[in-house]
Amino acid sequence: MADRITSFPPIISETSKVLILGSAPGVKSLQMQQYYAHPQNQFWKILFHLFEEEFQIDYDARKQLLAKYDIALWDVIDSCEREGSSDAKIRKEEHNDVLQLISDYPNIKAVFSNGQKSSKEVQKILGKDSQIPFGVLPSTSPLHTIGFEKKLEAWKVVKTFL
Repeated sequence: MADRITSFPPIISETSKVLILGSAPGVKSLQMQQYYAHPQNQFWKILFHLFEEEFQIDYDARKQLLAKYDIALWDVIDSCEREGSSDAKIRKEEHNDVLQLISDYPNIKAVFSNGQKSSKEVQKILGKDSQIPFGVLPSTSPLHTIGFEKKLEAWKVVKTFL
């Protein structure tokens, strides 16, 4: 029987310009109560490389990096049932109110999804006529096996909106 899991509140500020949306927190993230807590997930490594900052393990330092570069972070799924951490096992999802968040934070210039599951869910919310630029980034999950350098190269598009 899969457990019902719940996402975290967004990390966002009045100056946030880019919103990055994951799908739903994995097991390690839920245990640690931190976005992208699994040490093999490359999310934080990619962001620190992207901005040529020294990599930090401390979660507060990671959140400060987001604030420094006006990046907001949230999950598109508010709650769901899932065994383990694989997006393929997500069932009975309920979405976060992404449209309301974008409305509440008018400085958001672009939305990016971290991976395909997030992308599919975001597109259901934004619709085909979205006025805000939307992009799909390669998943930072260790299950998505393209190399780090290719992921990093693709993620550079985020900087064009900052």
